[in-house]
Amino acid sequence: MGLKPRILIADDEPLTLELIVERLQEEGYEVEVVSGGHDAIEASKRSSFKVVLTDLSMPDMSGMQVLEHFAKHSPETLVIVLTGFGTIETAVEAMRRGAYDYLSKPANLDEIVLTLKRAIEHKDLKEENVALRSQIMEQHRIERLIGQSAPMHHLYRIVKRVAKTDSTVLITGESGTGKELIANAIHYQSTRRDMPFVPINCGAIPEELLESELFGHEKGAFTGAFKERRGRFELANKGTIFLDEIGEMSPKLQVKLLRFIQEMKFQRVGGSRTVEVDVRILAATNKDLERAVAESEFREDLFYRLNVIPIHVPPLREREGDIAILIQHFLKQHCLKKTIPQKQMSAAAIESLVQYDWPGNVRELQNVIERLVILTDTDEIQLYDLPKRMQAVQPIEARHTDLGVDGINLKETLDDLENRLILDALQRAGGVKNKAAKLLGLNRTTLIEKMKKKQIDFPSSALL
Repeated sequence: MGLKPRILIADDEPLTLELIVERLQEEGYEVEVVSGGHDAIEASKRSSFKVVLTDLSMPDMSGMQVLEHFAKHSPETLVIVLTGFGTIETAVEAMRRGAYDYLSKPANLDEIVLTLKRAIEHKDLKEENVALRSQIMEQHRIERLIGQSAPMHHLYRIVKRVAKTDSTVLITGESGTGKELIANAIHYQSTRRDMPFVPINCGAIPEELLESELFGHEKGAFTGAFKERRGRFELANKGTIFLDEIGEMSPKLQVKLLRFIQEMKFQRVGGSRTVEVDVRILAATNKDLERAVAESEFREDLFYRLNVIPIHVPPLREREGDIAILIQHFLKQHCLKKTIPQKQMSAAAIESLVQYDWPGNVRELQNVIERLVILTDTDEIQLYDLPKRMQAVQPIEARHTDLGVDGINLKETLDDLENRLILDALQRAGGVKNKAAKLLGLNRTTLIEKMKKKQIDFPSSALL
């Protein structure tokens, strides 16, 4: 059972206090009583209260002064003012100074109880929203994105810089690379992070419905429009809208979107009233929009409006050094989510997955790991547990030994091989650096220095 809500009452009338305290205790509140404003302030230094109920007129200090003290030193505490001078001016002044509500004396006990309940529900909801927002912020911090490879570090730098601006961004990349996650990261690092983030998949909604989804409609605008409806642009006001799969938008809607981007104004479907909003636009596509422009499949003027800041999310095959880290993360994530004892993966299985080209990118890897977690009976996933198409491995020692026609970059090749061996050793050692160092014939400090220099973070609890 949770703690009883603590209420502080400041009033210099014993009869009033006695009646209120008795009723509140019956309602399950823990009540502390003081007879003046100074005592109320002293009580607040010893303990915390959800709500303060204070008389407005007390000999030593006014209720307004008590209110101002809590507003300054304990703003999370809600203050309700009791006044025997129930004028409109008094109520307005109390609310202006931060009171949650005011009540006129003589006190109506039912009204006091009802007002207290509303105040506590308001406070609890506010605290819950703050906690939820904090959790969402944590999930979308750019530092929480997985990847230590050079392409990902380049991406992080761009996202951090772009997030501080209000510019339109076009995020490109293959399906499954995490474009929406990048859009989330941009929004939650921006000055709009406390306002809505509204995504919409332009390729998943039929053209005749997409216009209404984006811009809203008036009652009677079309068959089935039984009431007025706000569109995604209105819902995203003061925040960010994410237009995923923008390359699938019809030419007709491209024209309307272009006009909206230019003016930040629009009319709902079937309406004549102009609606003005303030939104930041992030768009994404897996299409080559420049080619689509050249082939007259996408408006050139809209492309340039969207492509103010281009961000390309690299495919997983270009992030080879991140695959082992992603495997560890998804193993941990899915075992935890499905309440399965933590599973590991053999070095041979990891090496096989590292060499696979991942046409479905991170999404495909995540799905494969989820399937392996569920279907593998043993604690360690072996090479033979992998899908057949992923079992054709080339031993790590045999890789990059052919110079080929054009030769190789020896420094990059050796650096890549060293990264793989370090990750392999860490995997075999279960993340214990001392054991991994012995497997590599290194001192522990040398391994740690190499990991710092190469920015290898293993294992990672981050989210992609």
